[in-house]
Amino acid sequence: MTIDNARIRAAVAELLPETQEFLCDLLRFPSTCGREHDAMIWLEQRFQQAGIPVTRVPMSNRLRQDPDYSTPVPDIEYDGRFNLSVGRPADGAGRTLLFNVHTDVVPPSEGQDTPWEPRLDGDRVFARGACDDKGPLASLYLLFRVLQRLGADAKGGVLGHLVCEEENGGNGSLAMTRAGVKADGCVVLEPSTRKVFTSIRGAVWFRIVFHGRAGHSGQAGRTRSALLMARDAIAILEDYHAKLLAASRGLPLFDPYPNPMPITFGRLQAGNWPAAAPSRATLEGVLGLLPNKTKEQVCAEMRQALLASGTFAESDFELTFMYRHDSSVVDPSHDLPRGLLAAGSAMAVPLSVDAMTASCDAWFYTNQLGIPTVVYGPGTLAVAHSKDEHIAMSDIAEAGAVLTRFALDFRG
Repeated sequence: MTIDNARIRAAVAELLPETQEFLCDLLRFPSTCGREHDAMIWLEQRFQQAGIPVTRVPMSNRLRQDPDYSTPVPDIEYDGRFNLSVGRPADGAGRTLLFNVHTDVVPPSEGQDTPWEPRLDGDRVFARGACDDKGPLASLYLLFRVLQRLGADAKGGVLGHLVCEEENGGNGSLAMTRAGVKADGCVVLEPSTRKVFTSIRGAVWFRIVFHGRAGHSGQAGRTRSALLMARDAIAILEDYHAKLLAASRGLPLFDPYPNPMPITFGRLQAGNWPAAAPSRATLEGVLGLLPNKTKEQVCAEMRQALLASGTFAESDFELTFMYRHDSSVVDPSHDLPRGLLAAGSAMAVPLSVDAMTASCDAWFYTNQLGIPTVVYGPGTLAVAHSKDEHIAMSDIAEAGAVLTRFALDFRG
């Protein structure tokens, strides 16, 4: 059965008020990392009420033993928690299209006085998580509802993975990956500003604990400030980053960006008295990496850079990694991104291929399951994690139309 674009647009318009209600109800859940459970129960019920198949995929504390487990947030429990799989796979005669979207959000920003109460301003919905990533999740809900409204029972299948803990390293997608799934293509739904990201950079989050010699400020030469050790390490790692960036040039989609893989030092803790050299300091940050390097290579090279500097001995510091993502790459000529571009053109939404200069969960599906994966979704990362986070319902409608056209054409 061929479904024309006018019918898709009409169904999207009819279902948009329901989708806005869905989004606003979901935004009221303070689903920060490790606290998504109530939102997941609500999502399970809401998809069931809409007649959309939904299955719990249990999580457990065994996940902590996985070598790709991420630990920026300590002491999170998994027993009794779950991800959700919505929709159904192909019946054997068509292709399965998979979507991944996360339900967790970062904590509220300073100045975000009512982060969990959606505020409407014309076409825009303001709240924590509005664009990252509950707006894209609402576009997935809209897709399923439009397919229902159109009676689009094609041979192929459409699945959605609704996952926990993307923001602290992708532990929800890790659990889904370990549970296993087969699909012919995957779209990670993240705000992409009308871009289809076929190359997504990786990242490592690091923690360095420095061990110095504490002492009085009047005992120069007898103390070694761990705080100053951290300062020296920042300079060494900035130099390593500059060399890594230079060695990473020549990747076409990333080359237009001056620094597509920055190093960021986010936390430094040391000392308890202004006139005493501290014996311990903890430095935490994130370093991006491009497809010419693996996460294992970057982790090893960071350690070697510190040791080769002549500043540190092995006993001076402990370097650990809380989060390790490889890059994810799909050739722009693959029929997954080409199909999305064609769907955008059919629905009068101009899309373009680009590189994503942030990290996300795409690599789990591309690299570990062999499922070609790209990133696309409504909204823009420019307002994500900010006190003014918002998404336009027109963006959700636009993405819903594109995804519907794409799903119909891709799955067969």
